[in-house]
Amino acid sequence: MKSHVRHFFGGGFPMVALPQYDIRKVPFFVFWLQLPASHTMQQDISVWVRDPRIQNTDFWHAYIDYEICLLTNSLCFTKKISCTRRRFSEFVWLRKRLQVHSLLISKLPQMPPKNLFFSLNSARQISERMKGLQTFLEQILVSPYLLSDSCVHLFLQSRLSVAQMDACVAGRTRYSVAQAIERGGQSLPRFPSTEDLNQGSSSSSYS
Repeated sequence: MKSHVRHFFGGGFPMVALPQYDIRKVPFFVFWLQLPASHTMQQDISVWVRDPRIQNTDFWHAYIDYEICLLTNSLCFTKKISCTRRRFSEFVWLRKRLQVHSLLISKLPQMPPKNLFFSLNSARQISERMKGLQTFLEQILVSPYLLSDSCVHLFLQSRLSVAQMDACVAGRTRYSVAQAIERGGQSLPRFPSTEDLNQGSSSSSYS
């Protein structure tokens, strides 16, 4: 008896079958596809929270928002490079939604605590908050369960407000989650290096 090796779709990957038997006497055939290690692509997700900016709606209602840059080759994301801006209260919204949707997870990633004495003019406080928010997002992105939540994708890659994200997830909008993402977060013209992203944080004005 001889073993037979065929090439799958002419791509050079050998498909190895069992030695030929009389098919009437064998209940099934077993075969497998041998993929070279070089064809196994590692999926990476990188996220940065940077570039804090003070937004003044009026004299009494100023707040800081942050740019969120996402760079990935993960199949979980249709848009591989994107940027959007979010404020602290929107991060709070995201965690509350994950808490409601993720009943199987006993402990969600923690956010930096809300500081009643937070100053818009304190570079140290702003830097510490940015680091805490980035760690929060990084911990979300390593959880396949949390990564499957539509709220995470809308938060990271759309420009929708909190009310609009709630409506979109609930199916009360004319556009889908995928359409909101496609129209939303700004795509970067090139793949930025870590130095490029860090430079934005170090050169930002806090006053």
